[in-house]
Amino acid sequence: MEQAEFTNHLINESSPYLLQHAHNPVDWYPWGEAAFAKARSENKPVLLSIGYSACHWCHVMAHESFENEDIAQLMNELFVNIKVDREERPDLDQIYMNAVQMMTHHGGWPMTVFLTPDAVPFYGGTYFPPQDRYNMPGFPRILISVAEAYRDRQNEIAETTASLLNELKRLSEPTGKEREIDQELLDAAYTGMVKSYDSIHGGFGGAPKFPPAMALEFLLRTYVRTGDEDALDMVQHTTEKMARGGIYDQLGGGFHRYSTDAKWLVPHFEKMLYDNALLSRLYLHYFQVSQSPLARETAEGILDYVLREMTAPAGGFYSTQDADSEGHEGKFFVWDLEEIKSALGEAESAAFISHYNVTPGGNFEGKNILNVNPSTEPPTSESRRKLFDLREQRVKPDRDEKIITAWNGLMLASFAEAGVILGRPDYTEAGRKNADFILSNLTRDGLLLRTYKDGVTKFNAYLEDYAFFIEGLVTLFETTGEFRWLQEAIALTDRMVDEFWDEAGAGFFFTGKSHEDLIVRSKDYFDNAIPAGNSVAASALLRLAILTDNQRYRDLAQAVFGEIVNSVRRYPSGFGYALSAMDFFLSSPKEIAIVGKDAADIQPLLQETWRQYLPNKVVAPGFLEDAEAIRVIPLLQNRPLMNGQATAYVCEHYVCKQPVNEIGALTASLTKSQ
Repeated sequence: MEQAEFTNHLINESSPYLLQHAHNPVDWYPWGEAAFAKARSENKPVLLSIGYSACHWCHVMAHESFENEDIAQLMNELFVNIKVDREERPDLDQIYMNAVQMMTHHGGWPMTVFLTPDAVPFYGGTYFPPQDRYNMPGFPRILISVAEAYRDRQNEIAETTASLLNELKRLSEPTGKEREIDQELLDAAYTGMVKSYDSIHGGFGGAPKFPPAMALEFLLRTYVRTGDEDALDMVQHTTEKMARGGIYDQLGGGFHRYSTDAKWLVPHFEKMLYDNALLSRLYLHYFQVSQSPLARETAEGILDYVLREMTAPAGGFYSTQDADSEGHEGKFFVWDLEEIKSALGEAESAAFISHYNVTPGGNFEGKNILNVNPSTEPPTSESRRKLFDLREQRVKPDRDEKIITAWNGLMLASFAEAGVILGRPDYTEAGRKNADFILSNLTRDGLLLRTYKDGVTKFNAYLEDYAFFIEGLVTLFETTGEFRWLQEAIALTDRMVDEFWDEAGAGFFFTGKSHEDLIVRSKDYFDNAIPAGNSVAASALLRLAILTDNQRYRDLAQAVFGEIVNSVRRYPSGFGYALSAMDFFLSSPKEIAIVGKDAADIQPLLQETWRQYLPNKVVAPGFLEDAEAIRVIPLLQNRPLMNGQATAYVCEHYVCKQPVNEIGALTASLTKSQ
């Protein structure tokens, strides 16, 4: 092994992103008291840099500036430098991103924030080039100017920090509930959301375009609630455009992060676990509504990709795959015409080239991003396999093998649903294995932890970790009837309420009361790239309220909605997941109890229950021998078998129709309202 010329304080970290910077000439510290003690003793400001391993521009700034010895020398002389992986520390990312957005009116990664030794921000930005260019000041000029300001303009700095701190605290204060949570709110949100719908390419707005999984889930629910065919058409159009575009990996499955254009052709090539969790679930639900072969194929393509490339041997799901390989973005995924002809031969390649829009000039830097021409016949699976195998011989993008509890919870829910909806026991087993992995490796003294890598677990979990994993566990129970998952979900829910609920106001804090003190204790209500912890917590609480007949759970969910109702009216596209939870809250959910002797006995009725798209339901599968499940779940009490066979009871508000044990009778019972 060649001896590194430089080694800094990141060398003992487990995050792949931090380790990428461990041999920079910058004297990086991880977030912690050691760095701030040094800043106080030397009266230096802190330079806080936040990014993540799959971030293309993070790599660019690292190469241009953090590997540059002259720039590193300036950083070391003038600042104490801290590097943070935003995936490990979303609490810090949220606080300082809010600050940067207040100061500059935009945000992104890499994020560069300058702090006092008390961790209060006073200046910030995102990517800075190594010299003046792009109408941006070069990073060295920024470093010198900020250090001079800190030294010479202490009064201004004090005013800035006091003002920013007040604004950051204000973000977590309640907005006050002025309007009721009612059906009219959902209608207004739908109307507001679709104003930016792109009727040509699907999705919302223009370039860059992110897959709008949560908004489309709300549109599916709107279709069920109102019968509005336009809502369904928008889901169909968008899901088909995305599945056929370059944003979807046509050979390997899985979605890239976002499209740089409006038509889903040229992606930013990293793949994130959370995107693929949310999108696989969307395609599953659209398949339930439509029975579309493309929807099923896309859902399975995503989930098979996750099993193949993003699953650890013990069952945890990895976080991300980079956009770059061999120093070039997208190099692993693109093709030239001659390469395809050479691999497949003249006859076989013709169908492939035609179907995937391959041209001599290409559509991305002289190469081809595969995308589907739906008017052509698809090539044989054999030709796809040949090219996939050929691609596997290339240098793969780096993979961040951190296992993050929140993102695993999202993926767990998708595998649990897919197992029963698609009749894929291997997906159900992946869900079980994942839940076991998190419970075995990412819990301590009844608390959840945030990340796992190479046997090391770190950081108290955040609200999103609890909420997403609880919802995954509830879904695993609802799709298998295995009561232990529900038991774990209830225990974690009670701990989540104890750790995160704001007793003085309402809503859940981002960090638990066991967490280290930060400059503010923030709350997050916006559904951004991932849903807000508050949105998912409310959704899970509503389902658990029915399963356990616990009115407090429902009251807490309602209080969360009260915190956001005004914001939902102003900005509905920022609350896609919350709107789906509100839709559940305002409905009369079907309560479906399925009782039988064992798992095999209830399986046909369970599969029929999940075959249809019934977003507002809770499912309580149970086995006659499971006395504890029957004690905890009122829906399972006094539910005898009919004729000694597995039996389904379809109820609303605990009032049930006649029990049924034939598939056709269950279908009819589920489709009729009370």
